[in-house]
Amino acid sequence: MKKFALLLALPLIAVACGGGESTALTTATAAPELDMAAVEAGKATFATLGCVACHGANGKGDGAAAAALEPKPRNYSDSAWQDSVTDEHIKKVILEGGAANGMSPLMAGYAAQFEGKEADLNNIVTYIRSLKE
Repeated sequence: MKKFALLLALPLIAVACGGGESTALTTATAAPELDMAAVEAGKATFATLGCVACHGANGKGDGAAAAALEPKPRNYSDSAWQDSVTDEHIKKVILEGGAANGMSPLMAGYAAQFEGKEADLNNIVTYIRSLKE
């Protein structure tokens, strides 16, 4: 009888000690809250700098100039890509350009435009993050 009670108790103990998968998975995959003011400011900077010409108004890599580019511009709505890069990597590519990061030399660097404007750089990264589908 004691063995039977122990067998019934083991699953409960495992769940109580964090053995349950559902809580861990939903916590790990939950999207962070976005600062909507930063998203809007980043979207404005994205347009002002001309990022839309290649990346498109919605960041899907389908801007007017994209048809003539090879490789095609990054599609920022791609969730696999979004999950594979850090904010620091995105900033590095924006500041240094594609060639400096082993990517397309057609992606220019924008270090001069962001000099002394860390908030603007953070906002554009927040905007890019908001495009994830």
